[in-house]
Amino acid sequence: MTAFPEGTILGYPRIGRRRELKKAVEAFWAGRIDEQELERTSAELRATTRERLASLGLGRTDSAIPESFSYYDQVHDAAVTVGAIPTRFEGLRAEDGTIGLAAYFTIARGEGERAPLEMTKWFDSNYHYLVPEIGPETVFSLSSDRLVREVAEGIAAGFVTRPVIVGPVTLLALAKASDGAPEGFDPLTRLDDLLPVYVELIARLKAAGAEWVQIDEPALVSESLPASVAQLSDAAARALAVLGGATDRPSILVAAPYAELGEVFPVLAAAPVEAIAVDLVRGGLPTAAAGLEGKSLVGGVIDGHNIWRGDLAAAYDKLEALRGLGAAAVAASTSTSLLHVPHDVSEEAKLDARLVSWLAFADQKVEQVVALARGLGQGREAIAAELAEASAALEDRLSAPGVRDGLVRQRELVDADFSRITYEERETAQEALGLPALPLTTIGSFPQTGDIRRARAQFGRGELPQEDYEDFLRREIDSVVSLQEELGLDVLVHGEPERNDMVQYFAENLDGFAVTENGWVQSYGSRATRPSILWGDVSRPAPITVDWSAYAQSLTVKHMKGMLTGPVTILAWSFVRDDQPLGETANQVALALREEIADLEAAGIEIIQVDEPALRELLPLKQADQPAYLDWSVASFRLSTGGAAAGTQIHTHLCYSEFGVVIDAIRALDADVTSIEAARSRMEVVTDIAEVGFDHGIGPGVYDIHSPRVPSTSEIEALLRRAVAEIPTRQLWVNPDCGLKTRGYAETTESLRNIVEATRRVREDINVTA
Repeated sequence: MTAFPEGTILGYPRIGRRRELKKAVEAFWAGRIDEQELERTSAELRATTRERLASLGLGRTDSAIPESFSYYDQVHDAAVTVGAIPTRFEGLRAEDGTIGLAAYFTIARGEGERAPLEMTKWFDSNYHYLVPEIGPETVFSLSSDRLVREVAEGIAAGFVTRPVIVGPVTLLALAKASDGAPEGFDPLTRLDDLLPVYVELIARLKAAGAEWVQIDEPALVSESLPASVAQLSDAAARALAVLGGATDRPSILVAAPYAELGEVFPVLAAAPVEAIAVDLVRGGLPTAAAGLEGKSLVGGVIDGHNIWRGDLAAAYDKLEALRGLGAAAVAASTSTSLLHVPHDVSEEAKLDARLVSWLAFADQKVEQVVALARGLGQGREAIAAELAEASAALEDRLSAPGVRDGLVRQRELVDADFSRITYEERETAQEALGLPALPLTTIGSFPQTGDIRRARAQFGRGELPQEDYEDFLRREIDSVVSLQEELGLDVLVHGEPERNDMVQYFAENLDGFAVTENGWVQSYGSRATRPSILWGDVSRPAPITVDWSAYAQSLTVKHMKGMLTGPVTILAWSFVRDDQPLGETANQVALALREEIADLEAAGIEIIQVDEPALRELLPLKQADQPAYLDWSVASFRLSTGGAAAGTQIHTHLCYSEFGVVIDAIRALDADVTSIEAARSRMEVVTDIAEVGFDHGIGPGVYDIHSPRVPSTSEIEALLRRAVAEIPTRQLWVNPDCGLKTRGYAETTESLRNIVEATRRVREDINVTA
C-alpha cells in the first residue's frame, strides 16, 4: 500500500480563476465552439490546477492532489459514469453504450419534450446538484471513462493524482425513484447491482496509474435524507466490503464531510479501506474504534465552507488529538472540498488590507494544510511562526472597529417573536388590492442582458456618469413594465436591472459587508456567484430599493412588488462572520430590512416580497440541531416583516430544496403568499402543501427557469391543473420557479405568454373571470 500523504485537500474550485470553464461551456452550448475546443479548455484548466497546487506545496506524485474536475456537478458525473440515466435519455447513448459530453449536458439541461433532471441543494451549502432518477429498470454499466482519462492525463504530465467520485451509497441515497418505478420504490435497494460497476471503475483507475481513490460518502453524516442512519450505515458496510475486497484496486480514502459521522464512524473503521476523512470543523473528535490501527485518519481541520483564516493552533491541536485514536497515521486536510470558496484572496486588490489579513480563500487554505502537514511531520515548533501569525490575525479581527458596533448593539430590538395580526384579518384587508383568482406574477428579476452588464461595468469603471447610468436603468425598467402589461400579468416587478446579484446588491448598501472582484464560487452547472463577506455588525445607512420601486410603480396602475432579499438568504449566500451565533447576525439584517419595508410602504408599495430561497439550505444535517435553527431563522424573517400594515401583502420565495422537511417552518414564516420551485419536480410539492393544510397564499412554480427549454402551454396547464386539484383556488398564485435573470428575452417572453394562456384556460374551466 502506498502511504497516504501528510497533507491534502478534498477538492478544489473547478470553474477557473476567471470563470474560464463557465465561458467555454456556455460557448459550447451556444454553438460558438465545438466539443474539441471545450475539451482543450478543460484540459488546460486541469493542468493549471495541478501545477498551482504543486506550487502551493502539495506533492506531485504522492496522491495529495485530488482529481476533482467536473463540467456540471459531481453527482451527475457519478450517475453518468455508472449509466444511471432516465429512460427518456437512453437514445443519447453512443453505439458502444457510452454517454458522451453532448449527451451529458442534454441530460442536465433538458431538450424539447425531455425534461432535465431535478435540481436541489447539496447538503447544507449553496451548491446544487442534479438528482439522479433510478428505478428497477435502470441498467448500471460503466458508461463514461472520463475520470480514468483525467488520471492518465495527470500521469502524462508527471502527476500521480487522487481521483474523486461520489460513492455508491450517496449516489443512491440522493436519487429519486424514476417515473416508472413502483410506489414506494427506494433506489438504495439497487446497491448490490451498482457495486460491480464501481469495482470495475476503480480497477480501471488503478490501471491508469491511480494509487489512491477518494470515495465521497457525505450521505453518511446526514439525518435529513429518506434513508435512516441505520440504513445508511448498513449500506456503507456492504458497499465498502465489496469495494475494499476487490483484488485489483487502488487504496481507498472514504470521505464523509459536512457533519460528524457519529455512530457510522465505527463502521468505516472496521471496513477494509485504507483511510477515512472526517470533518472536524462541523463535527467533534470521533472516539477510538476497532480497525483504526491499520488506517490513516485524515483530519478535516481547515474550513472548506467559509473564508476566514481561522485558528491554526486550534486546528493543529485537533490533529494531535486525532493521533490519540490509535490510527496508523494522521494527515491534515480541509473539512470539505474547496469548491465552496473562491480561488485566491491575493487577487482582491480593492478589499481593505486589514480585512484581507483575516481571510483564506482556496489557495490560502492549501497553504494552511501544507503548514499543518509539516507540523505533523516535524513537530509544532516547525510551524510556530505560521501559528503565531494566524493567532495575531484572529485577535486583530475580533478587536477591529466595526466588528462590534456599539450603536448597532444599543438599538432597541423589537421582540423577534413579533407577529402581525392574524392571517384571516390580513386576508380581508388585502381584498382591497383587487387581485383576480390565480394572480399572475413573476419572482422578481428579468433577463440581465449584455447591455445591462456592459453599462454596469462602464459605471463601475467610472466611464459612465451616474446620471447617464440611472437614465439607462430607468429605460430598462420602462421596457420591463411595458412588456408585463402587454403580456397580461397581474402583479408586476421592475426587473431589477440595477442589481448584479440579489445578495451582493444589499451587501453593497449595508454597513458590515464587503464585496469581492474575483471571488467567484460555483452554484450549479455553469452558474457562479460572488458571495459577499459579512465581517461586522450590520446596519442600513439609507434606503436601498425605494427609489427604483417607486419609479416603477409610477409607470403603471397595476401593483408593483417591492423586492427584498431575506435575512437567512443574505447570510446563507454570504461568507458570514463566525464569532457570534448566526441568529444574532440574522436579527441585525432583519432590522435593516424592517426599516426598508417601512420606507417602501411610505412610498406607496402595497406588495413586498422578501425572498428566502435559502431557508432549507442552512438546515443542519443533524436532527437535534434543527429546532434551534428553525427557531432563529423563522424569527428573523418575522422580525423583518412584522411591522408591515395589515393591508400590505408580504410575499416570500423559496427554491431548489426539499420542502417537505421544513413545511411547518414555511408556514411559521406567516408570509401572505409563498412562491416555491415546483416545475422541475413536476409539482410534487403540492402534495406536501395539501397534506399539512397550508392555508396561506401559495405559488408553486410552473416554469423551470434553470433550463433553456420553453415549456408548452399544455405542459404548464397540466401543472396548474394538478395544483388546482390539491389546493383551494383562493390560495393559488401562478409564477415561474425563480427569477428570470439567467434567461434570454426571447425564451422568457415565449414562456410567459404560454403561462398567461395556460392560466386563462384554467380560469375559464373553474368559472373564474380574470
